[in-house]
Amino acid sequence: MRLSRLSEFALAVVLSALTVASPAVRGQQIQATIAEKPEIVEWVYRVRYGYRDEWFDLFRKNQVSILERQKQLGYVKEYTIYAPSLHTSEDSRWDYRIVIIRRPHDAPVGESEGEIARQLFPDQATYRREENRRWELTTNHWDLPIHVVDVTQTK
Repeated sequence: MRLSRLSEFALAVVLSALTVASPAVRGQQIQATIAEKPEIVEWVYRVRYGYRDEWFDLFRKNQVSILERQKQLGYVKEYTIYAPSLHTSEDSRWDYRIVIIRRPHDAPVGESEGEIARQLFPDQATYRREENRRWELTTNHWDLPIHVVDVTQTK
């Protein structure tokens, strides 16, 4: 994964500041930078045959709305939704992968998935019914924390 130009610029500014700061300040800045290293998580879904459109409509309505709100609030930095271009064997089949880059800790008060769902969807009975339907259509799912491998790093 490549850093965006803005991320590269921000990293350059931080590194520049670290080179001119006192050792004590530099140590604090390094700790803050390490502490804010984003977490990357991948959600993977396999959907019952013949129901991809219905599943994705429900996912877009509910989950994408929540991710967008979390992005507005700053908890989610970015997310990307992937679908396969070709087919695979059934044992490795997946229909959607969502890669989410977010802050490296639990969502702050008011920014969790459940809290945002209550804000965005006041008719909670309908929201729960739609989410239950989406899960009925999901044949397999896993959440996987992932990380970028730095191939230039030596042991």
